[in-house]
Amino acid sequence: MTPHPTERTVFVVSDSTGITAETFSHSVLSQFDQARFKSIRVPFIDSAEKADEVVARINRCALEEQHAPLVFSTLVNPAVALRVRHANCTFLDLFGTFIKPVEEALGLKSNHSIGRSHSVGLSKQYNNRIEAINFSLAHDDGQFIHGLEQADVILIGVSRCGKTPTSLYLAMQYAIKAANFPLIPEDFERRALPTTLVPYRNKLFGLSIQPVRLSEVRNERRPNSDYASLKQCRYEVAEAERLMRMENIPWLSTTTRSIEEISTKVLEEVGLNRQAY
Repeated sequence: MTPHPTERTVFVVSDSTGITAETFSHSVLSQFDQARFKSIRVPFIDSAEKADEVVARINRCALEEQHAPLVFSTLVNPAVALRVRHANCTFLDLFGTFIKPVEEALGLKSNHSIGRSHSVGLSKQYNNRIEAINFSLAHDDGQFIHGLEQADVILIGVSRCGKTPTSLYLAMQYAIKAANFPLIPEDFERRALPTTLVPYRNKLFGLSIQPVRLSEVRNERRPNSDYASLKQCRYEVAEAERLMRMENIPWLSTTTRSIEEISTKVLEEVGLNRQAY
């Protein structure tokens, strides 16, 4: 019998929000599905005093767990980073690893500015993201049909297949104006798309899901209802996929995909090539 893996502590240390380091750490650690990790984000480490507090925390963790923690760092200040590097840990310096080769390639020195990747101010990119988020919230689940001509993409699919989180992720990460619209039994009986969507057919992208998983998700919301029954889920998924095939609408199953994978596929299929901000 395979022994249960020991949970390893991972510190994500940054002088800003830590989102960049956390995202990178998740991508790296997901390659080790035989291991278990407990992630601790430690943001805004922008002084020697704060760095020393983190070092003490890391060392204490190493002593208690008898394992040196993993530390993913996006500390820009070299002096601060050096202090944390000397903790009892495996130190993974994301900026230090990549900035020097880029400096050499460009013949330029980096700014070493704290929080620069998440600087927002009044930038056009930031305003575009806020506008896209507001649009996606207003056009969630078909609740507001006016302004759909402004949508970059309109996600369709049965209730609870992942349309809303995907729409918001596209808005927040890529400033994509993503509306979403449910496919309901009335559409299946008519064997046609909702009339509201017909003028925007070239913007449609479908999401589907395995019936068993859909039933699980719906039961969390409305336990033991017809809406959540496996029979109803099988019917709706089969009919939604049939309708999307009939209308030649690109679609994918969300069952085993992360929201990042789903969003990337949507961008690729719809031809939206946007930079993440």
